[in-house]
Amino acid sequence: MRDSRQSANTAQTALGAALTVFLALGLATEAGAGTRDQAKRIHDRLVGTPPSIACLDQLQARLESEGAKAAALDAIDNTGSGDACTDPSFYNVTLKNFITPWTNEEQTVFAPLNDYTATVIGIIRDERDFRQILWEDVLYIGNGVSPAYANDSNAHYETIEDQGLNLADPAVLVATTQSAVTGLPAEATAGIITTRGAARSFFIDGTNRAMFRFTLLNHLCTDLEQIKDPTRTHDRIPQDVARSPGGDSRIFMNACVGCHAGMDPLRQSMAYYDFEYSGDADSGRLVYNTAAVETDNEGNPTRVQRKYLINANNFEFGYVVPDDQWENYWRAGPNSALGWDPSLPGKGAGAKSFGMEFAYSEAFARCQVEKVFKAVCFRPPVDASDRSQIDGMITTFKSSSYNLKQVFAESADYCKGD
Repeated sequence: MRDSRQSANTAQTALGAALTVFLALGLATEAGAGTRDQAKRIHDRLVGTPPSIACLDQLQARLESEGAKAAALDAIDNTGSGDACTDPSFYNVTLKNFITPWTNEEQTVFAPLNDYTATVIGIIRDERDFRQILWEDVLYIGNGVSPAYANDSNAHYETIEDQGLNLADPAVLVATTQSAVTGLPAEATAGIITTRGAARSFFIDGTNRAMFRFTLLNHLCTDLEQIKDPTRTHDRIPQDVARSPGGDSRIFMNACVGCHAGMDPLRQSMAYYDFEYSGDADSGRLVYNTAAVETDNEGNPTRVQRKYLINANNFEFGYVVPDDQWENYWRAGPNSALGWDPSLPGKGAGAKSFGMEFAYSEAFARCQVEKVFKAVCFRPPVDASDRSQIDGMITTFKSSSYNLKQVFAESADYCKGD
């Protein structure tokens, strides 16, 4: 009996030891699978394609040794020690789809690559101050691509896209200046605002209010209805805005002035720009008046584009735009909450200083971070943890000299377990 009990105890001890080893191995395997799944999720969300086995091995090792943010940057740019992750789809696909809706009024992703999209991609890739997208003399073009960049055609960028050229490669998509390529005076350049792609969508026809609205919407994540403020002075609302639409001045006071009082003094910054057809819109071009080549409603020469002076009979006592001097009336009142930079004067001349006014606001920084978070995590922020993460990424965005690539990496890190 004693031998029997000893044998049973020995068997139980062996079984227990085996079970302990088995559980330990299982937990180790489970832990390994966790980091591997996270590495795959990071790659999938940033690059949009499944990683190769070698790439996944590299990302998992990077995640375990340096953290998920390092793995995310590796997936984006292959900054690790190996060269297994070579898919350029973060730039060619993810960023292209992220940016394209900003370039058209329909806000559709189904539009070809153009100078607006390519320039934003290049600024992100090269880790430039992202605020430059609204004011810098910058343009990204294809190196050696035929046909070359043209002021009246998008064929250069459509060729880049059709040939699937690697936008991650600085030797393929190269930085230059608009003033060197397009002929715009350097002082008249304003980042994507003065690209052909933006002009074709937002300077075409109309009175340039579309350019103002979509710059506000795309880069401050705010639409006009959200910032209506009828308490601002009306002194720079032009003649084309009827003061008694339908014979009722209450409509103007209650529905119109809240937008126009703040928008029109800012829109004046773009008074010298237009997009002119050349047969059709696809072959049109951005035009900037460098001299008084127009005629105002009194027959006097002016630099201001004619469209700023149309419909003068709607209210003949309204403001007549004389130049491109702008002022931000929204620095006071409820829209001061957009966080305008106190180091800037809040007024100036031309689109460049206007672009800086927007780009240096708190709303601009928050807008970019929230857009990236939504794109990477596939959802908007929904709870206190998400909002805290957004606030932290805004701080990092600023401290990293507005490097938006870092925001993509931080978002992928945060959502790796979703």
